[in-house]
Amino acid sequence: MAEQVAATRVKGWRLLRAALTSRKTATMLALGFASGLPFVALIGTLNAWLGERQVSLATIGVLSWIGLAYAFKFLWSPVVDRTRPPLLARLGRRKSWLVLCQLALAALLMGMAATDPVAAIGSFALLAVVAAFFSATQDVVIDAWRIEIADGVDDAGGATVEVLSAIYQLGNRTAALAGGAGALVAAARIGWPAVYATIGGVMVLLALATLLAPEAVPPEEDAAEPLAGHVVPDRRRRAVALAVVAVGWGWAIWMLGSFMVAALTPLAPGEKAASAGDFTKFWGPWIVVATVVVPAIVAAWANGYAMPSAGAAGSAGRRAADHVYRALVLPLSEIVGRLRWGAIVVVALILSYRIADSIWAPFAFPFYLEFLSYSNDEVAFASKIFGVLMTIAGVALGGLMFATLGRMPTMLAGAIAAAATNLLYADLALGGAGIDGFAALFGLDRLGADQRMVRLCIAIAGENIAGGLAGAAFVAYISSIVAKQYSAVQYALLSSLTFLVGALGRAAMGEAIGQVGYASVFQFTAALGLIAVGLVLVEWWRGAPRAPEVVAV
Repeated sequence: MAEQVAATRVKGWRLLRAALTSRKTATMLALGFASGLPFVALIGTLNAWLGERQVSLATIGVLSWIGLAYAFKFLWSPVVDRTRPPLLARLGRRKSWLVLCQLALAALLMGMAATDPVAAIGSFALLAVVAAFFSATQDVVIDAWRIEIADGVDDAGGATVEVLSAIYQLGNRTAALAGGAGALVAAARIGWPAVYATIGGVMVLLALATLLAPEAVPPEEDAAEPLAGHVVPDRRRRAVALAVVAVGWGWAIWMLGSFMVAALTPLAPGEKAASAGDFTKFWGPWIVVATVVVPAIVAAWANGYAMPSAGAAGSAGRRAADHVYRALVLPLSEIVGRLRWGAIVVVALILSYRIADSIWAPFAFPFYLEFLSYSNDEVAFASKIFGVLMTIAGVALGGLMFATLGRMPTMLAGAIAAAATNLLYADLALGGAGIDGFAALFGLDRLGADQRMVRLCIAIAGENIAGGLAGAAFVAYISSIVAKQYSAVQYALLSSLTFLVGALGRAAMGEAIGQVGYASVFQFTAALGLIAVGLVLVEWWRGAPRAPEVVAV
C-alpha cells in the first residue's frame, strides 16, 4: 500500500521535477526516451518513409515482421540477463549491454539513413531487422536496471520502482511524440534520411548519458538453482522438453527469416515474386503450431513428471538452460496444469483478440499519406497528437467499464469496438459518406475545421478509442489469469502471443490491398474481428478463470 501511495503522489509537473532531481531518476528519463525512440522509428514512422518512396504494400507488410523482435524478446532475455558483452564488460552487467545496444542502434539507424529503401531494399531491411533486435534487447536491460536500481519504499516519492516506472513512461511517451509527430513534420522539411540520421545522433548522446548512469547491482543469484522451489520434471526430461520447444521456435524463426530474404531479394528476369498470401496460407498455421501448440503439448507432458526441484546448483551451462526452461516451458506448464482443456480457449482468445486492429497497423501511414493524400503535418496532428488523446480516453473508458461491469463484459465491448471501427476506415477509403453523415448529425461539420480533417479525425478517434478500450480490457484479462508465482514470465509470454497471428497476416494484407483495395481489406478485417467476439462469448459462458490466490511452492 505504501508503494502505491508513493507512486500516486508523483504526477504531472511533480513527476518531471522528480525525474531531474537525482542521478537515478534523470537516467531513467533518458533510458525511457532511449527505449521509445528506436521503437517508434522502426515500427511506426518507418512505414511513412517506405510509403513515400512508393515501396509496395506487400514489402511493407513483410518488413513489419521486425516487430516480432519486441514481442519475443523473452526468448533471449535469460542470456542477456546473465552475461556481459565482451570489451564493455567492465562497465557492469547492465550498463555494458545498454551502451552496446545504443551505439549499435546509432550506427544502424545512420546506416538506414544512408541506404536507399527502393534501390537496396534488402540491405535496408537487414539494417532494420538488426536494429529491432538491439532495440528489443535494450528494453530487456532497461526493465532489469529499473527494478535493480530502485530504492525501497519511500513515501516522499524517492526512486522507488513505481516512481521510476512512471518516469520511464514519461520518457517513452516523449520519445513517441518526437519520433512520431516530430519525425513526420521534420521529414516534410528535411527529408527522411536526415530524420533517421538525426535519430541515430540522438542515440549516441543517449549512450554518453548511459555512461554516466549509476550501475545497478544485480541480485547475487549466479550460483543459485533457477528452478529451486518450482515443480518440474527431472533434468533429463527437462532437456527433452526444452529441445523440442527450441526446435519449434528455431524452425519458425528460420521460416520467417527465409521468406523475408526471398521476398526482399531482387528478382531475376522472368522470376516470379514470392507470394506473402501463399506463405501465410500454407505455412502460417504451422508456425502457430510450432510456437504455441507444440510447446503447450510439451508443457502438458512435462506436468506428468513434475516434482519439487531439489535446488542443487549446477554448471553455468546447466543454469542457463534452466533459465530458458523457466522462461519458455514453465509458464505454459502452470497454465495448462491449472486450466487443463480451458487453456485451449484462453490461448485462442489471446492469439485473436487484437487481430482486427493489429493486422493492418503497418499500412496506416501509407493509407493516410499516399492513398488519401493527407500531408505529413495533418497526419502528425490527427494520428500522433489527437489520436494519442483518444487512446487515453479509450483506456479510461476501459478502466471504468472494468470497474463497473466486470472483465468479460468489457472484453466483449472491446472486441466488438475493435472490429466495428475497421468499418470506419472502409468508409474513409470509399470517400467517407458515412463519416460525413455522422459529422452532420452531431454538428461536427460546423466547427469551422477543414472537412477532410474532420473526416480523418473522426475515423482516428473511433479507432483509437476502440484500441484503448480493447487494450485496457486485454491487459486486465491477462493480468487476472496469470499466477502470482510466475506473473512476470507468464505475462511476457501471453502478451507476446497477441502479436503472432497479426504479424503473420500482415504480409498477406499488404498483398491483398494491392489486389482488391483498402476498403475490401478493412471490411475483411472487421469480419475477422468476429472470431475474437465469438471466443470472448465462449470464455464468458464457460466461466473465465482467475489466477490462484495462493500458490503452493
